[in-house]
Amino acid sequence: MNDHAFQSAGAPDFDAAIVYAIPMRTRFRGITVREGMLIPGPLGWGEFCAFAEYDDREAAAWLATAVEQATAGWPEPVRDRVPVNCIVPAVGPERAREIVAGSGCRTAKVKVADHPDSLAEDLDRVAATREALGPDGAVRIDANAVWDVETAVERIALIDKAAGGLEYVEQPCRTIEELAQVRRRVNVRIAADESIRRAEDPMRVAVAGAADVAVLKCTPLGGVRRALQVAEAAGLPAIVSSALESSVGLAAQIRLAATLPELEFACGLDTLSLFTGDLVSESLRPVDGYLTVPASPPTPDPELVERYRHPDPERERWWRQRLERVAALLP
Repeated sequence: MNDHAFQSAGAPDFDAAIVYAIPMRTRFRGITVREGMLIPGPLGWGEFCAFAEYDDREAAAWLATAVEQATAGWPEPVRDRVPVNCIVPAVGPERAREIVAGSGCRTAKVKVADHPDSLAEDLDRVAATREALGPDGAVRIDANAVWDVETAVERIALIDKAAGGLEYVEQPCRTIEELAQVRRRVNVRIAADESIRRAEDPMRVAVAGAADVAVLKCTPLGGVRRALQVAEAAGLPAIVSSALESSVGLAAQIRLAATLPELEFACGLDTLSLFTGDLVSESLRPVDGYLTVPASPPTPDPELVERYRHPDPERERWWRQRLERVAALLP
């Protein structure tokens, strides 16, 4: 397979796509059930799981990732395993300690700013995370772009102190301009996520001095090859983060992390811990803080597919109609 071109081995079979619904262990990103589609192709299965609020144009990049995986495969990796962070959702401090202690990871990503009055909870959560990791672990937080500049500056300082030092803060504000202002006023690295994957020109983040780290998600960027181009254009140290896929779609994210020329930070790919189930029998879960790089897309387990097949006919119809519309937007 040519590493530099998108060479299709055939067409995906959209008519054979399967709509799934997997409950989440904890509300995450505002959802309690993860929905999506598995799409077969000549090289295996891809996953289309753009969040419901994304319009068809944005969702087309998610579908392109599934098509790449199912019909073109991926570039060759340069490493056979990828370090990952554990994920601490908006939970109490005791649960945060349990998650970190049981993960085997030396880096923890903590969700903050879950609601407007979350500061006291955030401080307790990051302090508990630091306690569980010890002084040598790395704590990073994700605010999902909900703060304004002044709130971000104030809260980053407080949370950095409670955490005993933060590795970085992911997407504290919405716009590139706001990120640049915050970065100039705090002593903590800033990582850009939405500002990269939803920007017309990813390089703007670096040029504007808006971030120290680029968070890449190949699923919404249009595939592994496209994400590698974005990483090069951004010109920043990069990590790879999941878009809440099952193991089928997560495989592409792991391959992206394995293909980046340099990988300075642990990646945000331990997201199956947020699900109550999976669609493959051997889930892509980390061991001692590392994920093994898959050689090919994992194959869905028929029994698990039936278990998590979407139970709502109306919702299944919604997904199939969406697939038809979005597929028409692909080149």
